[in-house]
Amino acid sequence: MAIRLTVNGVDHEIDSEPETPLLYVLRDELRLNGAKYGCGLGQCGSCTVMVDGQAVLSCLMPVTLLEGREITTVEGLGTIDAPGPMQRAFIEEQAAQCGYCIPGMMMRAQALLQADPEASDAQVREALKWNLCRCGTHMRILRAVGRARELMRQANAAAVVGRAG
Repeated sequence: MAIRLTVNGVDHEIDSEPETPLLYVLRDELRLNGAKYGCGLGQCGSCTVMVDGQAVLSCLMPVTLLEGREITTVEGLGTIDAPGPMQRAFIEEQAAQCGYCIPGMMMRAQALLQADPEASDAQVREALKWNLCRCGTHMRILRAVGRARELMRQANAAAVVGRAG
């Protein structure tokens, strides 16, 4: 069955069974390997992506529910040459150790900060509690999200000035 998906602003027509989890389509068909297979049960958060700006667990999301919706993966936040604010912050804070949980952490934090650019540290902690990290880099991850919040504020302020000028 052909299903149309928009992933990172690019339209794709995929040929998958309707109940196929989005994670499998992203990794196996679209070769976007940022979202990780962790538990397959929606308990670890390593497969987190955004759908219409909301953090979702792609291992539980059947592709048939996603036609006409905007899917964003960690690859959609920026590039190697021009990382987005969230990616840049994680790099600057050296927030990754093994890196397995990091894409999911980034996507959940991105969704939070897009919805609420002034989210408090407590709100960040609450949002990220669904994503497991076994390496113990939690403090660096929290610092990275705080840095990303500031970088996003700066980018928004610069955009406002650019529109006014």
